[in-house]
Amino acid sequence: MAVSANDIHIRHIMLFDFRGGLSAAETARHINGVYPEVVTDRTVRRWFQRFGSGNFDLEDKQRPGASPKISEDNLAKMIEENPKLTCQELANIFDLHYNTVLSHLHSIGKRYRAGKWTPHELTPEQKTYRVTVCESLLLRNNNLAFLDRIVTGDEKWCLYINVTRKGQWLSKGEKTVPTPRADLHQKKVMLCVWWNIKGIVHWELLNVGQTVNSDLYCQQLERVKSSLTKLWPALVNRKGVIFHHDNARPHVANITREKLKEFGWEVMLHPPYSPDIAPTDYHLFLALQNYLDDNRFQNKDEVENAIKIFFAKKEQKTYLEAIEVTHTLGKNYRNWWRIL
Repeated sequence: MAVSANDIHIRHIMLFDFRGGLSAAETARHINGVYPEVVTDRTVRRWFQRFGSGNFDLEDKQRPGASPKISEDNLAKMIEENPKLTCQELANIFDLHYNTVLSHLHSIGKRYRAGKWTPHELTPEQKTYRVTVCESLLLRNNNLAFLDRIVTGDEKWCLYINVTRKGQWLSKGEKTVPTPRADLHQKKVMLCVWWNIKGIVHWELLNVGQTVNSDLYCQQLERVKSSLTKLWPALVNRKGVIFHHDNARPHVANITREKLKEFGWEVMLHPPYSPDIAPTDYHLFLALQNYLDDNRFQNKDEVENAIKIFFAKKEQKTYLEAIEVTHTLGKNYRNWWRIL
C-alpha cells in the first residue's frame, strides 16, 4: 500500500524532532498541537526506535505475507556475530516486520533463550585454568578410572517458605492469582551433605542462621570419615578417598588442609567460581530444591524430615549418573574452549 504524502510529511517532522533531541512524548505533543490527533505516543516511539537503530527510511516496512527481502545467510551471519540481538533489533536492521524476521529465525533453527546467571565473570586466566583442570582429570580417568573413589559435598540454605511463581491456565477475561513475594529475611537453615556414587555418606542440618566456619567444617569432616569407614571401609582403607569440595573459605583454610592431610585423603582440584562443574550444586541441590519448592515449614524439624524423605526416595543410580554426567560436562567444557 502506497504511503500518503501527509504520512510522509508527519514522519519528516518526527525525524526532524528526533534529530533535534526531543523525546517521543514531546514530539507527539508538538505534532498534535498543529495536526490534532494525527499520531499517538506509541507511534512516535516506534519511529524513534527505528531512527535510533540508524534506519531513517520513511516508507512503511514490509508487512507479513509479502515476499520477504532477506537473505537467511546474512541473517545467520549477523546472529553469529552478535547472538544477543533481539528480534526487534534485527527487524530494524533489515527494515522488515517483526514477524517476518521471527519466521526466518525459526527457519534457520534459531530460538531465543536467556543464559543462566553465573556467580562471577571469569578472567582469561581463570578460563584457561578451568580447561587445564578438566583436561588433567579426564586424562587421569582415561588412564585409571577413579570416579568410584570420589567423595564430594557442599552446603545449601534451605528456606522455611519456598515460594515459586508459576503460570496459570485462565479463561478469557479471567485475572491471574497473585503470588506474594517471600520475605527477604525469612528463616532458613543450612544443609551440609557429602556423598559418592553409592549414595549419601553423611548429612546434617545446622541451627537457624548458623553458618560453617573452618573449625566446624573440620568437626564435620571427622563425622564424614567415621560414616564413610562404617559404610565403605574398603574405600577408606584400601582404595583411598579422593575428596572434592569447592574453594569456599572454610574448605581451603589451613586447619582444613591439615585435617585432610591427617586423613590421608587426596583433594581433587576444583577451579574457582565453577559451580557448573560441581556435582553437588549442579545435580543434588537442584533436585532437592525442586522437591522443596512450594513447601512451607514451621520449624527446623519439618525441614529435616522433608530432606530425609528426599534422600530416602532417591535411587542409588542417580548418584552414579550425577558423577558420570559431571565427568561428561568437564569433557564438553574442555572441547568447547579448545574450539575457541
